[in-house]
Amino acid sequence: MLFILVITIGLFIWGKFTPDIVALISMLSLFLTGILDATETLSGFSNPTVIMIAALFIIGEGIAQTGWTAMAGKKFVEWAGKSVPKLLVIITLGAGVLSGFVSNTGTVATLTPLSISSAWSIGTLPSKMLMPVAFGSNTGGLLTLTGTPPNIITSNALIESGYEGFSFFEFGLIGLPLLIITLVYFRYVGYKLLPSNKTNNKPVDIESTFHNWIEAYKVDDDYYRLRIRSVSPLINTKMEDWHFEKDYNVNIIRIKRRHPNVLKGINNFIEFPNPQTELYYHDIITVKGSTEAINKLMITFRLGLLPLEPITDELKHNLINQEVGMTEVIVNPNSMLVGRKYKLGDYFKRFGIQLLAASRNNKPLKDKDITVKAGDAFLLRGTWQAIEDLKKQHEHLVIIGSPEGMAKNVESLNFKSYIALGTLILMILLMVFKIVPGSIAALICAGIVLLTGCVPISKAYKGISWTSVVMIAAMIPMGIALQKTGTAQLIANGLVEHLGGIHPIVLLGGIFLLTTTFSQVINNSATAVLMAPIAMLAASSLNLDPHPFMIVIAISASTAFLTPIGTTTNAMVMTAGGYKFMDYFKVGAPLLVLLFILTLLLVPIIWPL
Repeated sequence: MLFILVITIGLFIWGKFTPDIVALISMLSLFLTGILDATETLSGFSNPTVIMIAALFIIGEGIAQTGWTAMAGKKFVEWAGKSVPKLLVIITLGAGVLSGFVSNTGTVATLTPLSISSAWSIGTLPSKMLMPVAFGSNTGGLLTLTGTPPNIITSNALIESGYEGFSFFEFGLIGLPLLIITLVYFRYVGYKLLPSNKTNNKPVDIESTFHNWIEAYKVDDDYYRLRIRSVSPLINTKMEDWHFEKDYNVNIIRIKRRHPNVLKGINNFIEFPNPQTELYYHDIITVKGSTEAINKLMITFRLGLLPLEPITDELKHNLINQEVGMTEVIVNPNSMLVGRKYKLGDYFKRFGIQLLAASRNNKPLKDKDITVKAGDAFLLRGTWQAIEDLKKQHEHLVIIGSPEGMAKNVESLNFKSYIALGTLILMILLMVFKIVPGSIAALICAGIVLLTGCVPISKAYKGISWTSVVMIAAMIPMGIALQKTGTAQLIANGLVEHLGGIHPIVLLGGIFLLTTTFSQVINNSATAVLMAPIAMLAASSLNLDPHPFMIVIAISASTAFLTPIGTTTNAMVMTAGGYKFMDYFKVGAPLLVLLFILTLLLVPIIWPL
């Protein structure tokens, strides 16, 4: 058993195989050597901890996909203004707070481009912001039970041993002081230790790009908002009944529909109206067409004209949001499209994309039917996925910019955004008041997120870190084997013999140091799975309450500050910040010492031994 444990740790450190593969090898080894039977070997895949973590990834993806993380990130940057110290504190605090409720990888993925763009905009370097974001997210995961997998793993270890698990906000009693220390450290010490790495990663500014498009294509010249009045013949009819584009030379871009009754303050948007789309009283339709065409449309259908709000607000919100966006394409000189005559609106519709405007030689093209020339530019609107697919599949067009990159920077809330937020609040309430077990609460809320379409099922599956889920499920049998073979008891006895006789706090310190050492080189979830049974037995040997020991494991498993490989978040910012391996040690070591001291001071007070 000890041999398999050592080999498993060695494979994690070696890094030749992904963590989930290492865990699966370990799991199968325990079965093949007869240490575990088939039921014990596969028990991790039905463990409530694993189910809960997978469900939390879906809920977090729902929050991200509906615009909340992007909105929060942009607000953090706005509050910071042009002050570098203020931006540093706010962006680190923001990473910490967000990580308490959504996955830290999702938080860092959202805040990384915002941190880069804001750093460049105020005259500092991304390397001064990105490591604080990663470390802040690691520490912020300690604010709630669901903030990071080690929290859930340690709480479940208590429950399986017959003790009461941690409540939802109980981790915040220690997590909040640790996050505050992290903020103070980076504000006064860490910032000076961070390297000044010059990187070539100035991002596309979606605001300026949008303004440039509007100016170049004169989109706002033929863009209107019309309201369907009570006397309009459009009410309760379908779009196919009227042939707007053919008979009236206008293109309906979007429909804004207000919900009735209790939801009347919330709007629903139909992004791509199709022939079967029904029209109702009070709908606000966004249309594109010439002044003459719009006047004819208004008179014929008795529509009301609404004023356009500033371009950066109403126009941008109508054309770009979390689900749909815009891109500019240029006709390749070698394209088979050159020399052919097209009704361009119909041509792009086959790809599920709307044509907003066309330009030739930097002058807008107003004609519907044109003979395509090399260099013609088109402004298109579609789902981000449709635009990305067009980029991959259409060799005749050059797509300007990265649709995927721009999509991550879009901040837009809609009806589904409030469903996603309400679902997160519901999950918290279910856990706080212990109405149902945590895993069931997470499953219920993940189901709501999927059934209401807050996140498409395909994106939900992509949002789950399957490497983490499989690794945790495959490592749980290792914890069972450690206890079954007496290996955990052997290691626990060694800790108690050498440290427990001095003082229980010294034992806590030893467990912290052993756990944080492992977490620097292997996944923190795997570390928590390995250390939880050892710490439980060590506490039991001295007749001590195991709660402070589990808290210490959760904390120390989240302090992988010394290497870029300890956590996914550390690795995510390495290239973007231009960091070297030793940069993590130089900046992370003092912070680790501070958190170690604060943990040993506060944990015995909050959770008496």
